[in-house]
Amino acid sequence: MNKPHRSHVVRLATAQASIPGPAGEHAATVLQRGPLDVAISIPQRPTQQIPHAQDEIYFIIRGRGVLMHDGKRDPFESGDLLFVAAGTEHQFEDISEEFAVWRVFYGPRGGEVPE
Repeated sequence: MNKPHRSHVVRLATAQASIPGPAGEHAATVLQRGPLDVAISIPQRPTQQIPHAQDEIYFIIRGRGVLMHDGKRDPFESGDLLFVAAGTEHQFEDISEEFAVWRVFYGPRGGEVPE
């Protein structure tokens, strides 16, 4: 009987090699554990984001763009971390050609309750 992995390294090069997927997908799941869902995404322009049921974090691998959220426009670049609460309308705009991001969904449906 195989034990589930308790830890491992997700390699960027390996994750990138799975994009595009067999049906032309521009994202690929690299880790799932309970409510945690991590994917690499190399979206095409224009991006089409929808509000999600869980809180999400984006780690910008490379590139730059603008995050539209809550009526604001915040520029971002490589190395930045973006947070979007569950159910929040958001969109990536003006993304550069080389844009790539780790996308992390986590926590309960509906998002974490702020204290």
